[in-house]
Amino acid sequence: MTEPVRGLGARLFVALQHLLPQHLLSALMYRLARVRWRPLKDLLIATVLRLYRIDMTEAAAPNAKTYVHFNAFFTRALRPDARPLDPDALAVVSPVDGTISQSGRITAGRVIQAKGRDYSVEELLGGDPERARVFDGGTFATIYLAPSDYHRIHMPLGGDLAWMHHIPGRLFSVNNVTADLVPRLFARNERVACRFETDVGAMAMVLVGAIFVGGIETVWAGEVTPARDRSRGANTGTGAGSVRLERGAEMGRFNLGSTVILLFEPGRVQLDETLAPGCKVRLGQRLGRPAAASEHVES
Repeated sequence: MTEPVRGLGARLFVALQHLLPQHLLSALMYRLARVRWRPLKDLLIATVLRLYRIDMTEAAAPNAKTYVHFNAFFTRALRPDARPLDPDALAVVSPVDGTISQSGRITAGRVIQAKGRDYSVEELLGGDPERARVFDGGTFATIYLAPSDYHRIHMPLGGDLAWMHHIPGRLFSVNNVTADLVPRLFARNERVACRFETDVGAMAMVLVGAIFVGGIETVWAGEVTPARDRSRGANTGTGAGSVRLERGAEMGRFNLGSTVILLFEPGRVQLDETLAPGCKVRLGQRLGRPAAASEHVES
């Protein structure tokens, strides 16, 4: 663990987040990101391009000034050839561009958040023990999206939507500093959890919100957060039984950086050993393979 994560500055940064009106600030960012007044939206886009050195040659629309507002730029589509899927048809691929925060085995129903910190799958998925039990002993991968990353989310495997659940919560930052210091971070933040039935069993994708993340969308339900109706947290069925998405298809998107958590049933997916914390991944890159296929290759 590096000293900056443990230092006084990091602790003050996290303490400030406890005091800030997280939802109000995120609502203001939501509005700001959709302002169409050209001088302001061009300034916002130019600032991000300068700070993060984004490669616009990968974008389907490479001219930054053609985007109608900042959010359209931030959730921009890529060229069809910019993120080819792993050629192995059995490979489980990364759903996003990002950085591996943690990955490994789900033990006693708990997932590693950071060194010395974990949280329960039951809490992450909204408090239903039956939904959580199927993943106990399985594998997980947590991927953090920085502001410089592509912010559409795609399918690691083809699957049929079984359920979607919006869980209201806090909006802490999800960077490494906050993950190191805030207990149960990903199970406390607002999030959208989705379960898909795939050829290798159940797969959960949890889209975790964060401060200044102005919205989480899915392709079948549209904008899920910010929720205009707070009772939407009980939504468990939008799209269920009618949505089939193939590997690599877009399933949702974030406004600004956040985190995607993948959960797989036990004995179904063998994650690559190279997925160490801090490892950069790109959409379509192999994360692992079905366990039976992996064992076959090794034998």
